[in-house]
Amino acid sequence: MTIRSMTGFARARRPLGAGEISVTVKSVNHRGLDIHVRGPEAAGPFEAAVRALVKSHVARGHVEVRIAIHETGGAGGLALNRGMFEQYLRVFREIASEHHLEAAPDLNSALRIPGMFGTTAEESGLLEGAEAVLLEALTEALHRLNVFREREGAELAADIRCHAAQLSGSVAEMAGLRSGALGTFQKRLAERLNELLQGASIDPQRLAQEAAILADRTDIGEELARLEIHSSELLRLLDEGGETGKQLDFLLQEMNRETNTILSKTSGAGQAALRITDLALAVKAAIEKIREQSLNLE
Repeated sequence: MTIRSMTGFARARRPLGAGEISVTVKSVNHRGLDIHVRGPEAAGPFEAAVRALVKSHVARGHVEVRIAIHETGGAGGLALNRGMFEQYLRVFREIASEHHLEAAPDLNSALRIPGMFGTTAEESGLLEGAEAVLLEALTEALHRLNVFREREGAELAADIRCHAAQLSGSVAEMAGLRSGALGTFQKRLAERLNELLQGASIDPQRLAQEAAILADRTDIGEELARLEIHSSELLRLLDEGGETGKQLDFLLQEMNRETNTILSKTSGAGQAALRITDLALAVKAAIEKIREQSLNLE
């Protein structure tokens, strides 16, 4: 499957009676799938079908669908919703009379009421058979949206692979330095044991426990092994594609945790450890860059 970004834009139009229907789809980042449908009141009955179609094409993101209906022939333009206007005047006068108010209705305020104007296309019956045309236009718009998102997703994946390669290189270098750092760690262990032995009789079992604890606290072999596994898993997710954003987010949290452990284990342990620290910081920087890009993936 192809990796997709959550960001995209597309538009499609279809003829409808004496006019046309246009659909605009815009998507941005979101933790889940959040669909908003905007359009004329007459298109309200089609919202459920619109949402179902969007869900079949988009898995994650904030998706805004805008529906517009235009009349390209005839008079066109706006038409006053006379029924609503007459109702506004009637209610206004009833309230004024009930409360003994001397006031005249404000025409400007009345005309700003939502729904006071409609398109002549709607009143002329242009919406007859509009659902099939609307869904056809929406299908095209969603296809174009996914083409856009796939193109951007490929660019994001390429950038992530670049940072992943840098990360893997740092992990490999740390693994090579680890063998050289073991000598330093062993020296620290010997110094610690000498401190424990000075002027005191130490239980051999306790001595063995102390040695094992100190060795475990300074060896980064397990953390490096897990980082290598996570790096391979990251590349596998990119290769397989599909909905990778959330999986990458979890994987990167684990990688960051392993890197923090490496930094805590290698502080103050000679030149090799200082280099390992520098490399671990570079790994953290690469993880953060990958995370920033992965937040844009579906």
